[in-house]
Amino acid sequence: MTDFVIGIDVQAARSCPFAVIEVSSSSILETGWIAANDLIESVQGLASRYKDAAFAIDAPRMALPVPRVWYWRRGRWQRGTGEEKGRGRHCEVVIKAYNLANPQWTPLLEDAPEWMRHGFTIFDALEGRSLTLEVFPSASYRMLENAQDVRVDFPLTGFLQGPKDMLDAIVAAVTGSEFLCGRGQEVGGGDELGTIVLPRPITDARTEVLHWPSGVVHQT
Repeated sequence: MTDFVIGIDVQAARSCPFAVIEVSSSSILETGWIAANDLIESVQGLASRYKDAAFAIDAPRMALPVPRVWYWRRGRWQRGTGEEKGRGRHCEVVIKAYNLANPQWTPLLEDAPEWMRHGFTIFDALEGRSLTLEVFPSASYRMLENAQDVRVDFPLTGFLQGPKDMLDAIVAAVTGSEFLCGRGQEVGGGDELGTIVLPRPITDARTEVLHWPSGVVHQT
């Protein structure tokens, strides 16, 4: 298992904060901000300095190739009615179905907001690296609300520019660490558009939403 996880909270209005956690000690070793006009070089620089680190990124891995056809309604998968925008990936549907958070549904590339495009750029910059995880800190906050056993030591340096954003970067790193230590769960992926990693497993007995409709991936 890797010794380090680097959490990144992807932004558009300001630079992107990052936090490096040492898995064994649950200590934040480094924090900082990555300028939006320097994403590729800065992310690859982090990857070079922490060669075996996993990355936990708070942004969609990729855009939709085609509008989504399948929707989760009233406890089962149903085809769209034609009135929907067709946005969202399987992993986001799972997050919403279990009321863990409200996703910002991933659209087609041409409709993606700037912050999502920055996320796509970061994932592309890390292409070929074995541990690049997509996380959702909003869901992590809910799942860890009563987790007395999860603690992290971090400095307050780097918070002034955006306290909530830096905290999200730290929670992204913690989420990746908890998952890699075997305490979390990976959800989605049935549409082959990426998964979201959670810091704890889903305990709700309703499991059908975890499985994409059989035999269907992308369909117009």
